[in-house]
Amino acid sequence: MKRIVYANIFTIIILSCLLTTSFSAPCYGIKTPQKKRIFLGTQTHYIIHRNLENNYGKVRSLQHFLLLSWGITDWLSLDLKGGTGYIKQHPYNSDEIDYNSSFAGGYGFRIKIWEDETATTKTVFGFQHISVHPYSSDINGVNYKAVLDDWQVSLLISKNLDNITPYLGTKWSRIDYINWINDKRERIMSDLTKSLGIIIGLDYQLRKNIWLNMETHFLDEKAGSIAIMFAL
Repeated sequence: MKRIVYANIFTIIILSCLLTTSFSAPCYGIKTPQKKRIFLGTQTHYIIHRNLENNYGKVRSLQHFLLLSWGITDWLSLDLKGGTGYIKQHPYNSDEIDYNSSFAGGYGFRIKIWEDETATTKTVFGFQHISVHPYSSDINGVNYKAVLDDWQVSLLISKNLDNITPYLGTKWSRIDYINWINDKRERIMSDLTKSLGIIIGLDYQLRKNIWLNMETHFLDEKAGSIAIMFAL
């Protein structure tokens, strides 16, 4: 009981801090490692469509990651990732700007807020951040450079059905498209009227310590991810 109370207090504090600054990244699913245990995996995340503010058009991105989750406690895990990703930004009334794949990375954490006595139903709160740093692009003598910052807080609830664990949740997310045209820098945010989203996902147990995670995002963006995870 004390663990649940402390987790709820910690969640309220984190939410208060994050929602007053900036905030879509995959949620890593509902499975969290126990204390001093590690999950490893590979993941592909595709942002199909995300609207930018004002008349800046839309952005999309494909990312590939190696994942690591470490159980700090039985109810708190640290999530890290590293890999590659590209950005494609399509302004209104202009051709799409393509930035070829280069480094991408991310970090976050998840808190197991509640779990029933049979461990079949649980609720998890998470925070995730991804940053994509593709190569610059030269178009007609103009140098374009960009960074994509992807922020998200989420709340998920799941139901374990033997080998399949579906989950449903909501999230608050934001993307910052930071771009340079030659030496002129500009930060463009995603459409803040479309920051609240829905998450639908599932974990499918392949073997005792291996599972497949699939996830889709709606409303704030069109995006999806797939990962294969290993428990050590």
